[in-house]
Amino acid sequence: MKDRVIRNGQKSGSSSLAAFYGWAKDEVIRSGFSQEIEWQRKCNLSTFDETDLLSELAWVCFCSGFKEVIVRRAFDYLSLCFCDWESAAEICRKKESCFEAARAKFNNPRKLRAVIHSAEIIHAEGFAALKEKIIVNPLKELRRFPYIGNVTAFHLAKNLGFQVAKPDRHLVRLARAAGVGNVQVLCNQISSLTGDPINVVDVVLWRYATLGGGSVTV
Repeated sequence: MKDRVIRNGQKSGSSSLAAFYGWAKDEVIRSGFSQEIEWQRKCNLSTFDETDLLSELAWVCFCSGFKEVIVRRAFDYLSLCFCDWESAAEICRKKESCFEAARAKFNNPRKLRAVIHSAEIIHAEGFAALKEKIIVNPLKELRRFPYIGNVTAFHLAKNLGFQVAKPDRHLVRLARAAGVGNVQVLCNQISSLTGDPINVVDVVLWRYATLGGGSVTV
């Protein structure tokens, strides 16, 4: 893959930043990841339901400290183990059988128990009431869940449809190289220039970096 760079920590002009993003997006699509872009584009904070919250909580929890490709290979099986994320009540009712079945393929008891604890929080509070709180103050409310910290809260909020970017190491590096120093500002600028939602910009830049295109001169 040919490298494109944002050079020398100089703050990029609007035209060069938009051109870089367009080139990165084309590379992501050519590499077969257009479905990720479309999935993120369809995420809507007003319509996410209990199944969405449970599955995205589990996804972010499992991905914390693990390579995304490893979790992706196991996630369909794990979803079956956890009742296809049908409801928090169902997971709570079957929590021991869920745990044992999931452990057969994903032997990380702490993360599996964290998923069950997340379901217990949702079940105890009620999804409707919890969703109202999340919409008002997403990052604060999402940090209540296990394995959801200052960075992963952005990841989870993005996956639920909020217009935020996850400040992971890939995007932090790109932001610094662009002379911005802040992932949210970088994605906001690109969104304004291109019309792509902020969370879509995040996905494009992150996937581009994972494909080996993150050769950024800082």
